[in-house]
Amino acid sequence: MRALFLLAALLISLIAPARAADDVAAAQGVIRSQVEAFSRDDAAAAYSHAAPAIQEIFPQADIFMSMVRNSYAPVYRHKSFDFGEARVADGTIVQRVHIVDAEGIAWEALYTLELQPDGSVKITGCVLLKAGQPV
Repeated sequence: MRALFLLAALLISLIAPARAADDVAAAQGVIRSQVEAFSRDDAAAAYSHAAPAIQEIFPQADIFMSMVRNSYAPVYRHKSFDFGEARVADGTIVQRVHIVDAEGIAWEALYTLELQPDGSVKITGCVLLKAGQPV
């Protein structure tokens, strides 16, 4: 009986990191897809990756896209976009992204994403700071 319990504990400890890695991969895929949609000026596709709470604040895709162009220019247009550290806890994924904007200025974007009831991952927020600024 004890051996069975230890085996179950071992399997659970192996599943949790695998699930976290799957969540991070899904989150990065969502971020990448949204950034690609921005590059094509595809407001509908970009908007589809925003969580319901974001869509309530910006009830139309073109309003959302305008906000991104005006407030998140380094995300909207950039020279480079690379994933950094990620953390997963309780259905929330936090993903750091290193960005160099169109003028060559380095930025850090801290994305938050949440698992949705339908199993999808949606972006719940993004904080953008010039690289080197404290969070």
